[in-house]
Amino acid sequence: MAGLTKLTPLPVRIVVHQVSRKLEIEFDNGALFELPFEYLRVFSPSAEVRGHGPGQEVLQVGKQAVQITELESVGNYAVQPHFSDGHVTGIYSWDYLYALGAEQEKNWQDYLQRLQQAGASR
Repeated sequence: MAGLTKLTPLPVRIVVHQVSRKLEIEFDNGALFELPFEYLRVFSPSAEVRGHGPGQEVLQVGKQAVQITELESVGNYAVQPHFSDGHVTGIYSWDYLYALGAEQEKNWQDYLQRLQQAGASR
């Protein structure tokens, strides 16, 4: 991810839906994404999940029922969800959230394939 630029869409509305376990985020370019908490958790930008370099990613398993217990603003560029499994270190910048929304189907299918290859479950 290149980071925020003048072209980065900015969120105009963010809603945490506890019952459906989705983060709804609408951007100023009209894009609207509903990102499941589980999806956000398994694609956390934290070093704990992504590692410190290529090939160091840690496959996240057993996150199907995870909740967001708090959503903290980080400056004018990101949010930091607090997840019910204790994970609180991922800072989700606007460009990262937008990319997660735009690439959700591909990312999710890749994740499900990695789970299957590892013999693991959600």
